[in-house]
Amino acid sequence: MLFLGFVLAGCIKGPPPVSVGPPLTDDLDRESLRTALGRSISYLEKLPPEQIVGEQPRRFTAREILDSLLAFDQLLDRWDCRDCWKDNFRDQFDLIPSSGDPDLETVLFTGYYQPVIEGSLVPTAEYAYPIYATPADLLVTEEATLTSSLAPGKTVGRLDGGNLVPYYSRREIDELGALRGRGYEIAWVKNPIDLFFLHIQGSGILQLEDGRRLLIGYAGANGRSYRSIGRLLIDRGKIPPDEMSMQRLRQYLLDYPEEQSEIFSYNESYVFFRFLEEGPLGSLEVPLTPGRSLATDSRLFPKGALAFIVTERPVIDGAGRLVGWQPFSRFVLNQDTGGAIRGPQRADLYFGTGVEAEAGAGYMNRPGKLYFLSLKSTSAARPIER
Repeated sequence: MLFLGFVLAGCIKGPPPVSVGPPLTDDLDRESLRTALGRSISYLEKLPPEQIVGEQPRRFTAREILDSLLAFDQLLDRWDCRDCWKDNFRDQFDLIPSSGDPDLETVLFTGYYQPVIEGSLVPTAEYAYPIYATPADLLVTEEATLTSSLAPGKTVGRLDGGNLVPYYSRREIDELGALRGRGYEIAWVKNPIDLFFLHIQGSGILQLEDGRRLLIGYAGANGRSYRSIGRLLIDRGKIPPDEMSMQRLRQYLLDYPEEQSEIFSYNESYVFFRFLEEGPLGSLEVPLTPGRSLATDSRLFPKGALAFIVTERPVIDGAGRLVGWQPFSRFVLNQDTGGAIRGPQRADLYFGTGVEAEAGAGYMNRPGKLYFLSLKSTSAARPIER
């Protein structure tokens, strides 16, 4: 777990639906799709039906998205007869490109995962790097928008002498100890690299020495802008662009420990955590489904919506090395967002938990296409054939 400005209601029209869309192939199983669908449905059922849940590629209400998910869920009963299913799908749904501007239709797909990190609930000489809960002095205020349908903007800060000022930066928290000893520590980890990547992923599993595993997830952030340390090292000529991956970035940090502090401080964004009973949870507060949950810019695309992606995934050998790319397409649910996911040309695919998920997510960095599903009018759609 990026984006552009909003437009006033009625200023532009959404892009036309795709009459002849991409091949409707899906490389995952039906049950994972049904699971992800159910989680979006549970979120949308709690919203007012006419609430606007997204502005791109056109304006969508919660009712429109919910109706499309319920219809698609019913259509999954025909999944085993793929020709029948495809005919019914094209009768009932339009696929709408993520942008009406051809120059913005190509989307960069990256990946994220849930790391498993050795941790402790008490500080020791070995476990010296704290994970913080949301501080009590962190304030979030809402800013009015030009139209009532748009989600209000937010300003994050703290009071200093009666004035609202930016909240502490990463350097102020981790190096200068702005929160140290104030009781916000919930756990400790062994090294700052693991802690930094936990912040980037937004959730994780703490592996305790007694064998217990505790789930932690995003609880808030300091409101500072996210800045990519990968981009920083590329711009400084430290890592060639064609070699950049999470694995390569981690190796650089291990090789040059004397640079870690400066590199980490470049990204002023700081994440606070909480313990969870289930998860990991996306921005909709529903559990993410490996391979099916997508993170996009929450200011643009419809929350909880069903989408279709066409891109390539990394092929990794037994030693964890990238050996190639394999084309794939699948249905996904828009259930998360992230500080680095800004604009119409960014999307982040959730890979899951563990070593394999980490490897896939770490290398994932490919262009592709993103489509959102829109239910056709009742009069235009034939009944599902039984």
